[in-house]
Amino acid sequence: MTDDDSESNLTESQAGDENELPVIQLCGLVEELSYGNSALRIETEMFEKYYNRLEPRDHRHARLSDIKVSSTEYAQLRGRRKSKARAGLDRVISLTVEQKCELVQKELEDTKEELRHMRANAERDLQHHEAIIEEADIRWAEVQRAMNDFEKDILKTISKKKGSILATQKVMKYIEDMNRRRDNVKDKLRLKNVSLKVQRKKMLLQLRQKEEGGEALHDVDFQQLKIENAQLLETIEARNQELIQLKLTSGNTLQILNTYKSKLHEGLEMSISLDKEMALIKELLEKIERETVQAEEDRAKAEYVNNKLRKQLAEFRAPPVMLYVQEKIMNGELENSIKTWERKVEITEMTLRGYHKTWNKMKTTCEQLQTTGTPGK
Repeated sequence: MTDDDSESNLTESQAGDENELPVIQLCGLVEELSYGNSALRIETEMFEKYYNRLEPRDHRHARLSDIKVSSTEYAQLRGRRKSKARAGLDRVISLTVEQKCELVQKELEDTKEELRHMRANAERDLQHHEAIIEEADIRWAEVQRAMNDFEKDILKTISKKKGSILATQKVMKYIEDMNRRRDNVKDKLRLKNVSLKVQRKKMLLQLRQKEEGGEALHDVDFQQLKIENAQLLETIEARNQELIQLKLTSGNTLQILNTYKSKLHEGLEMSISLDKEMALIKELLEKIERETVQAEEDRAKAEYVNNKLRKQLAEFRAPPVMLYVQEKIMNGELENSIKTWERKVEITEMTLRGYHKTWNKMKTTCEQLQTTGTPGK
């Protein structure tokens, strides 16, 4: 079933007519031969696949070596003797239609089985990657929530109160809480892993007991297991959705709790500021009370003076009119005499200043005379 045999037979049978055929017929003949060769090549490849699957590996290598030797011998023999009589002996042994159909049916079934396995593997890989993506999304959401909580509870406090002991205590408390949560999750996963290992051992033991008892699994059992697996996957998916919903609810609850914590913190700060304001107001009230006492004392003193003046005013009696006129006349005379004496004093002062000037002149002349008389002696 080789291509060289078919080509040699056809070329040797038509060797005498090649020179007489036109070019168009030769092209058509070549195209027809190439189409037949391609069909024979496909059949040969399919038969080789079928033969390789049926025959063991060690026999397969031996047969291939025999085929190689026979092909080389055949090539040498063909090179030595090329004649038309040889074409009748080297006829192609082809398969029947039933055998070809059987080969094609077997190849189709094998291809379908491979496609089924590939589809199952692809679905398994797809489910695995979807689970990984879902886990990564959940983990990313948890990381984002943890970052937001840390930024809201710790970073803002640290930025407001730099170097404070309260901020350091909050950071340490946050780290301790995170470590405690991780320890709890680790313990839960460890217990879950132990329980899964126990279940795996039980299932392996049951499977071994079934194999020992001759209860082999059939296609019906596999179908039942597939149905149960699908139901369990649906249950797991529902539980995962519930878990996601609970995580979202927990996240919302934590956000509400953080909101109330921030409000409580603001209320405490407001209470502290109000306490300070109340202390200032108390000091101001005490000061006002002291000023009020002082004002009461001043009012009592002023009231005493006012009562005294009122008493004096009540006891006051106006003098007679003639006495008032006489006193007024005497007051005018005294004022006139005061003015007269003031003028006299001014005149006396002017005279005194003139005397002082004269005295100063006389004093200077005496000093000059004394100074002039001293050298004559």
